[in-house]
Amino acid sequence: MTDLPHALREYEETEARHRPLVGAVVVLGCAAVLVLALLGLPDEHAPLPAVARYALEISLPVWHLTEPVNVVVYGTRGFDTFGETFLLLAAVVAVVVLTRTKERRRGFLGEELAARAEQEQYDVRQVTDDDERAARLAEDAERGGGRLPATPDSFELGTPAPERAQGMSVVVRTGIRVVAPILTVGGLYLVSWGFSPGGGFPGGAVLLGVVLLVYAAFGYRRVRGFVRPGLIEPIELAFALAICALGLVGLAVEGSFWANWIPLAPAETIRSGGIVQAFSVAELAEVALGLSLAVFSLLGMRHDWAPDTSRPRARGARPKEEPGQGERE
Repeated sequence: MTDLPHALREYEETEARHRPLVGAVVVLGCAAVLVLALLGLPDEHAPLPAVARYALEISLPVWHLTEPVNVVVYGTRGFDTFGETFLLLAAVVAVVVLTRTKERRRGFLGEELAARAEQEQYDVRQVTDDDERAARLAEDAERGGGRLPATPDSFELGTPAPERAQGMSVVVRTGIRVVAPILTVGGLYLVSWGFSPGGGFPGGAVLLGVVLLVYAAFGYRRVRGFVRPGLIEPIELAFALAICALGLVGLAVEGSFWANWIPLAPAETIRSGGIVQAFSVAELAEVALGLSLAVFSLLGMRHDWAPDTSRPRARGARPKEEPGQGERE
């Protein structure tokens, strides 16, 4: 039988060792690359690239926009932005799938009753041999049951944390009350006017920041009505379909995917830009809702999908069999 001090020594030997020298080399290398890139930027007297010159030439006469950045992102380069949007959507779906709690298993009627005898026979709580006792000692050592200090790894993933909204000072909560409406208007302004730099991507990020500020200052109670997956997911998918529809209608009407088919309004008005403005508004909803869904899915994660490879194994303890290993052998 393995004693606790020996399990503690094995645990300490398996601890990861930090390498500050390697980290310093990587950081300095990245800093050198950024400095060289900054020094290599063209000055104000450098000639414009062909793409920038083309965007300036078509912004006002073709799109009725005085902001060439929006023309490039949502107009002449709209197909690339379309691809980036659905890469973001795929990432959000992956986060939601990995963080979603396990669904309740549904089996045939009486399954638990029929398996009760087998469960009692192989219940680990009834096992008292030396191997099982050694494994329990190793688990206690990892969880801080011995002399090891308590760390965040000692607690199960998804353990409810204390509500810290009351700990925020009056200054912080009052400041966020003032700043949140201003930031909300600023995010909507970025997407509403085609003659100002912005668009759906930065506007959606600003709205996400507003939600996170409210969550940090006032707690989950203030945002839980908005961040419900059952509410956000269908709306986000609806705007994703709207983005697809904008491109497909251009293919059907104008003969080219993502061609402008919406009548252009006078320059420097809220409807100037045609399809550029419609795409930007749909992008705003897609980014804000998708990022909110991903962030709060991670915050509410209640199980760990990654295996614990750092768990020490005491002497004499056999490795745990994978599910179905006995059947394969």
